[in-house]
Amino acid sequence: MRVVIAEDNVLLSSGLELLLNAQGFEVAAIAADAPAFLAAVATHRPDVTIVDVRLPPSFRDEGIRAAVQARADHPGLPVLVLSQYVEQEYAGRLLADARGGIGYLLKDRVSRIAEFTDALRRVADGGTAMDPEVVAQLLAARVDPVDSLTAREREVLVLMAEGHDNATIAGRLVITENAVHKHIGNVFLKLGLSVGDSGHRRVRAVLAYLRHHGGTAGVEGRLPPNAGGR
Repeated sequence: MRVVIAEDNVLLSSGLELLLNAQGFEVAAIAADAPAFLAAVATHRPDVTIVDVRLPPSFRDEGIRAAVQARADHPGLPVLVLSQYVEQEYAGRLLADARGGIGYLLKDRVSRIAEFTDALRRVADGGTAMDPEVVAQLLAARVDPVDSLTAREREVLVLMAEGHDNATIAGRLVITENAVHKHIGNVFLKLGLSVGDSGHRRVRAVLAYLRHHGGTAGVEGRLPPNAGGR
């Protein structure tokens, strides 16, 4: 099984090469940066790749971006990502790819040789291998956006769900209509309802609130006549 490694740390890359060779893998190439990795993949067409999230020059997300690019250039290319820490955004990007052949392990997992090589083989066979710590943190990060609203924004959204227009909401909360307008704008922003949702953001915000509280039955009857507007 041919492997291409993207890792700039010489000690780690050399250790991986020795470990993999001893376990029956063939390390076709070791790349220290993203361009070299992409070139090695194109040249060697490996059965599986191992990629560090952070590569030169900025040591931010070059590795994961290179992995995404490699899978775009070579659909289904198996990629096992190694990271020092749980990078939730990057792990989420990998999980969003439903084609399989994806893994995300913390680097300290490499020292557990049998576990590491089993994960690598599973990824090469088109399966997935996610570090338990990565899974735990991803699950913990799945927060309902309604929970991010402030107490006042939640009050405004509740009154929107009850079918009140901006003037009525302002009267109920003893604030100005301009303040209501700003709170509703914040609600739209936090719920991810962009300007591109023109004419429907208020309805969708109400639906998000009702889903959060367990149902949408009867919502249409509670929406105000100007529900389409901001």
